Amino acid sequence: MGKTAEAIAEGVSIATAAARLAVRNHILMETIAHDEPFDVTGFAPYAHDTLIALAEEQEAAAALAKRQRKKAWGKFTDPDGTHDYRDRDTRNLRKRHRQYIGVAKELRRVSEDPHAVRQLVEQARDAAWGDVEANLQRRLQVEGMRPDLDPDYERMRAARMQSLRLVDLPRLAAHRRRGEAPPLDVAPASPSPRAAGVDLSELDA
Repeated sequence: MGKTAEAIAEGVSIATAAARLAVRNHILMETIAHDEPFDVTGFAPYAHDTLIALAEEQEAAAALAKRQRKKAWGKFTDPDGTHDYRDRDTRNLRKRHRQYIGVAKELRRVSEDPHAVRQLVEQARDAAWGDVEANLQRRLQVEGMRPDLDPDYERMRAARMQSLRLVDLPRLAAHRRRGEAPPLDVAPASPSPRAAGVDLSELDA
């Protein structure tokens, strides 16, 4: 029973982490993509439904393990594959059934506990805001970095210049051919060597 309890606790931990990830993604989608305000009570139903869905997955797995155990009962021939169980596997299948049922029962209990659901939503919110903060910091570091302070400037310069030649310059040339205003702030034309209507001498800067 000790090992079964440990397996159930581990299964609940994994399922809770999956629920937290799902709620975090939902929070990001609603608050950022749909510009909705964050409210714990507003996300609680989604967290509850996520826990119930995970519990149902565990119950389905338990039902499958039970069917497999019944099918394996009394079979002593060599198996044909990984999931072709035999009589010697019935003990492990019985353990799996108990573990799946135990995890499902605990997830349903958590889903009906308002405090536990609120805690799950708050943890998911903290994870979501952590992602947003990390993304903002990375963007600020990139946009605020000076060449003399960027240790990777020289190494990445060739890739940036290649991207300019292969992507930005053809796009600029296409805009000019259509007579549209260029999307980039381009300096006036000069007699320097040109390609697609762009001064290539500026690429050496």
